[in-house]
Amino acid sequence: MSRLVPAVLDVLLVLVFAAVGRRSHAEGVDVAGVVRTALPFLVGTAAGWLLASIVLDSGPRSLAYGAVVVVSAVVLGMALRAVAAQGVAPAFVVVATLTLGALLLGWRLLGRLLPA
Repeated sequence: MSRLVPAVLDVLLVLVFAAVGRRSHAEGVDVAGVVRTALPFLVGTAAGWLLASIVLDSGPRSLAYGAVVVVSAVVLGMALRAVAAQGVAPAFVVVATLTLGALLLGWRLLGRLLPA
């Protein structure tokens, strides 16, 4: 159970990232479209979870764990988008990195700052 809440939160935030991106580009915010847009980043997020759980002693709520997840989500997400001939413009890479970093590290940071 201790890994379920952070995993669900990461997935939801990647979906929010995709939904906001689609809306800002007037692509529509239908469920199928959001999932299709989020899928490369969700694969990267899952890979980050796997990698972090192997190489780190800290749990999924730690900033180190979140950093591994962010890097994996962006790097693998962009690689999968490139393979699928989707956009990987430098500006998008920067925006995705900053946004996913803020979202996936932000809730972890807030969790550290708020009293238990």
